[in-house]
Amino acid sequence: MTLLLSRSDLERLLDVDACLTALEQGFVAAAPAVGPQRIRTDLPGPGTATALIPGLVEGVPAYTVKVNAKFPGARPALRGVVCLHDLESGELLALVDSATVTAWRTGLAAALGTHVLARPGAATVAVVGAGAQAELVMRGLAALRPLDRLVVADLDARRATDFAERHAAVSGTGCDVVSDAALAAGSAEIVVLATWSREPLLHAGDVGAGVHVTSLGADEPGKSELAADLLRAGRVIIDDVPLAVAMGALGNAGLTADDAAGTLAQVLRGEVPGRRGDDEITVYAPVGLPWQDLALAWVAYRRALDSGAGLEFEFLG
Repeated sequence: MTLLLSRSDLERLLDVDACLTALEQGFVAAAPAVGPQRIRTDLPGPGTATALIPGLVEGVPAYTVKVNAKFPGARPALRGVVCLHDLESGELLALVDSATVTAWRTGLAAALGTHVLARPGAATVAVVGAGAQAELVMRGLAALRPLDRLVVADLDARRATDFAERHAAVSGTGCDVVSDAALAAGSAEIVVLATWSREPLLHAGDVGAGVHVTSLGADEPGKSELAADLLRAGRVIIDDVPLAVAMGALGNAGLTADDAAGTLAQVLRGEVPGRRGDDEITVYAPVGLPWQDLALAWVAYRRALDSGAGLEFEFLG
């Protein structure tokens, strides 16, 4: 039997602490024997189709294949499915809503990288792009460190205000809404960008000494949130070097593998230093890796089996 897990199922099954633990363990684990592949195809019209294969994590007896449709003008903009298969037999264990898994794994992995690279006392956060991924970054950061102020910028002023008011009510932090990315970054110690931008939103002059910047938007060719001068001015940590050059923040800004200081996995394993001083600008610019889908889908699947959540379906019936 295959278990169908919807968005509402996942929201009940997943929690921030368990997902952060699963993601950190995945980063620290040995790299999969099979390298990640991210296959993207432009469709006629405004959308793209993307597949991420294979999701593998040491110690997890399963793998994932994720297929997404991305339509920036739609709501939600991301739709698709994560297929969870048994690693020994190939049995399809579960079909999982991709939009939810992607938001959780992207946002929480970003929160982990942000926490590791930002100054220990940094507590003022600027969010540029007030969508689902930024929502999970904030939830993850709040679980990892105390925060005292939030500044929000979004092309949709109403969405920015709603985001700020929601987090002010939940966390008790002071919140402000500003008109653009540079204004947001100018008043923050941590800057998180999660947009669809195809033009740099921040340059070196927009970011002060000691600030940490996390950029989530550059996950396919042509997308860019950070200018080359900012990337060169900072210590850049990515999640995968070839992907960062092929379709991530480095390559999309005309930079090369030499401009990366290392990967988050290397930092968490102690193989590469992260932040080296209070005045250093640090940047985390991930593309997103297939194993992260598995890490969260496996948490959800095991909890669903224990709780009876989801809907069983027989494809061969």
